[in-house]
Amino acid sequence: MSSPLIDRLSEQLGYPVLDAATLDAFLDHDSASVLFFSEDPANYPEANDVAVILPELMVRFAGRARAAVIARTAEKELQPRFGFLQWPALVVCDRQRCRGSIARVRDWSEYLEEFERLLPSAAQRITLTDLTAGS
Repeated sequence: MSSPLIDRLSEQLGYPVLDAATLDAFLDHDSASVLFFSEDPANYPEANDVAVILPELMVRFAGRARAAVIARTAEKELQPRFGFLQWPALVVCDRQRCRGSIARVRDWSEYLEEFERLLPSAAQRITLTDLTAGS
């Protein structure tokens, strides 16, 4: 089961819905990614709260990350890859590298602190490949 609040993320806000076949292409991008693992909102009602919080976080951190929803059919398959243990979860990645996750509903200040810590800054995004490309 999904919910109107979770469906709104893809239907109205345009967040892509990813599965195992489409995830890597989404992550292989120059900006960081925030992946929303909702699980069944009937079992985890906090998923609806996170579905409301995520767009607010994306506005607050505009230009630093882009968001996607993990398809319900792929969540259990993909969960071990990212190592979180509680639902719902927001997983922050930098390209293919998982930087961490935020599970369940938190206070707004905790989201802000965690996003500041987990989202790479411009300086952190420079890689050895980037440095040697100019030589």
